[in-house]
Amino acid sequence: MTTTPSAAGDTGGIYVLAAHPHWRDSRVNRRMLAAARGVPGVDVNDLYGSYPDFAIDVEAEQARLAKASLVVLLHPIQWYSMPALQKLWIDDVLSYGWAYGPGGTALQGKDFWLVATTGSPEASYHPQSYHRHFFDAFLPPYEQTAALCGMRFLPPLVFHGARGAAEAEVAAHVDVFTQRLGSYPRWPELEELDTCVACPVPETDRPAEPDDMDKVASGAFHSATARGLASMSAANEEQNNEEGLA
Repeated sequence: MTTTPSAAGDTGGIYVLAAHPHWRDSRVNRRMLAAARGVPGVDVNDLYGSYPDFAIDVEAEQARLAKASLVVLLHPIQWYSMPALQKLWIDDVLSYGWAYGPGGTALQGKDFWLVATTGSPEASYHPQSYHRHFFDAFLPPYEQTAALCGMRFLPPLVFHGARGAAEAEVAAHVDVFTQRLGSYPRWPELEELDTCVACPVPETDRPAEPDDMDKVASGAFHSATARGLASMSAANEEQNNEEGLA
């Protein structure tokens, strides 16, 4: 599948990141992807179609994010989290100094919306069932990702039991998703949500740069090598002394 970028219209600038490793097997996400592509002003990116080699174009992704007011993560929940490529996208694109940390203000004030599906029914997300927790227990990583970037985390749109849902339920859910995209930012509940203030990250907590890590690794290697050579030299000298006494 190919991406379908389009200029932001009345929707206020929306960037939908759709991630599904097996679109042919999808009952709900595939239809939501198609629906999003039909909403004027929405920029839609099928991550697995765009980056089948997992080589993400960070500069291009950041440019698309910069134009959006609403960032939508559309994907199935897999092992209580997001698909692998979606996670890699977050790791690579939401970089220190751009999305968070000192000078990382590119996403502040934007909205973050999780639109997810689960294979198992809602009743399974219960302390007395096999998932052992309510579904909300698995949302903190999403919420904190938004907070670290100064984004407002909107109430998620979740469709449970996607594998066995009736056709009418699927169609109704896709309609709700389409209507929400088309009416953003004119959502009544947005007026009740506080603007998120970015979480400050001290300079002292800054992740090591790749060059710095290379230097550390190189220094450790050379240090270990030097110690090894010194030890070998001492052992040889001792052996020579013993041979001289024999």
